Amino acid sequence: MTASESNPLPPHWRIAHSEFSSGWGGQEQRVLAELYGFQKRGHKVWLLAPSNSEIFQRAKNKQISVIPLRADKLQFSFEIVRLARWLRQNQIQVLNTHSSRDGWLLGVAGRLARVPFLIRTRHIDVTYPNRWLSRHAYTTFADHVLVTSEKIRKHFQEMFRLPDERITTMSTGIDLELFSPTDAKAKIAAEPSALLPIIGMISVLRSWKGHTIFLKAAAQLKAAGFAGRFIIVGEGPMRPHIEQQIAELKLNDLVTLTGHREDVPDILRALDILVIPSIKHEGVPQIGLQALATRTPVVGSNAGGIPEIIRHGETGRLFPDGDADALAVAIREILHETEATKKMADAGRKLVETRYSLEKMFADLESIYRRSLPA
Repeated sequence: MTASESNPLPPHWRIAHSEFSSGWGGQEQRVLAELYGFQKRGHKVWLLAPSNSEIFQRAKNKQISVIPLRADKLQFSFEIVRLARWLRQNQIQVLNTHSSRDGWLLGVAGRLARVPFLIRTRHIDVTYPNRWLSRHAYTTFADHVLVTSEKIRKHFQEMFRLPDERITTMSTGIDLELFSPTDAKAKIAAEPSALLPIIGMISVLRSWKGHTIFLKAAAQLKAAGFAGRFIIVGEGPMRPHIEQQIAELKLNDLVTLTGHREDVPDILRALDILVIPSIKHEGVPQIGLQALATRTPVVGSNAGGIPEIIRHGETGRLFPDGDADALAVAIREILHETEATKKMADAGRKLVETRYSLEKMFADLESIYRRSLPA
């Protein structure tokens, strides 16, 4: 029996999340997972987001109530009044904001509407040039702050002088059945290279995700006679730059860009190695936890919260962020040291089962709600 089954929340709790991002990455997936999970548990949930965003459409497809956010900065004050009225009319009890713009917009509206519990979730690590002003987003307009890694928590406590009881580290929970090690594998390599090892990256194509480092390591391995394939899964603003770099490094015969894929569990099970070469900003990456859950060997940089789950020599291998030489060495080690690699993969699965399951995330969230909301 789970914690939520033994001590369930009242069925009438009313929870709203806001997200201004138009993309579809780990942050947006976390928001939708929370909404859908609490809806399945019998609570009333809403998403507030721009109507042209990916998460807005996906929420509608899951029968989640959606409220459009307006993007016009000139209408900011009017939008606050409109949203405060909506929050009062719908008696929202928990309001969780996720991006910068909606954090300010809904934070002010939530205070005007006297929402009982305001949460500000921060998914990546950033430094604010004006700490005095930014501090209000995490104190004046938030009762509690959620972050995805211990490194972010310590950084935010230092920046904004947040006491321990006002901030919680909560990485995104993983669906252990969906990311099972034993289910189907995707077909992601051409037939002639089907028996070669496949090394992959899965992420939104953003500059700080480290695709440049990944491609430089691939070029070094190719020059050394390495036999294998490299794939990059995802879409994003960096795609033209990545395509140009592939051509400049003469990697067209070695690297495949798949574009966005929905079958991430199947892809992870088909990979011989997942690489997470982020260079900054990273919290605890969902794709890292998902790979551990499928027992896919992982090598990650030491940036952000990656070392919290990719523990060097225990659940995977780490390399200094930005160091393509070290990444190339780590890839070879994973493939050559098969017994050690298998032990790390087994330990990674166990780590996710005990500390990062979807059910544990919901139980921890419910605990915070019970502790923080009026009886």
